[in-house]
Amino acid sequence: MTSTPRAIVLLSGGLDSATCLAIARNQGFEAYALSVAYGQRHQAELAASRRVADHLGAREHRLARVELGQFGGSALTDPDIDVPEDTESDGIPVTYVPARNTVMLSIAMAWAEVLGARDVFVGVNAVDYSGYPDCRPAFIEAFQTMANLATKAGIEGHGLRIHAPLIDLSKADIIRRGTALGVDYGLTVSCYQAADDGSACGRCDACRLRRAGFEAAGLPDPTPYQHRNG
Repeated sequence: MTSTPRAIVLLSGGLDSATCLAIARNQGFEAYALSVAYGQRHQAELAASRRVADHLGAREHRLARVELGQFGGSALTDPDIDVPEDTESDGIPVTYVPARNTVMLSIAMAWAEVLGARDVFVGVNAVDYSGYPDCRPAFIEAFQTMANLATKAGIEGHGLRIHAPLIDLSKADIIRRGTALGVDYGLTVSCYQAADDGSACGRCDACRLRRAGFEAAGLPDPTPYQHRNG
């Protein structure tokens, strides 16, 4: 008998990563969900990650901690930097967290090697993304190359594959795909400054993209907003 292949799925608790977990499960992987507390101010997403992991049948859910917030430099980790509202950012926005995806993928790479998993799923997106350099195909390709140079598994011929199934999809396409796979988006949190109960501000870039995605997909938006105009 062939054992079920294992995969690490980076799970933030947001819309994209939830869809990514559903895709991994649909492809027949035994999914090990990995969330990272990196000092983000929107802690509600970590609670959402636990709900999503349970809802979508992850084999295990782990929370890793790395204090990127100690360096600041991002509106997501530094309370003295305001999250932009009601505006589209030009260039790389202040919500970019230096090295975040590199660090998260490195932790996923480590757990994958321990588990004997050869696959890592990450929900990065280069269509509706917010200008982040670590959401581009070139970054994913480069990280996979690095991973297979840096690990015992890679050197011994059991290379790691980095899956980014959402990278070329619009937000509407992601929502349609996840809905077809049974994702309950009411469990997810995308807002950059969500309240402790998970309700969204309705004004940040993440909220804007999420709301527009549901509208374009022609599906109801289950997001609880803090403001009537959200």
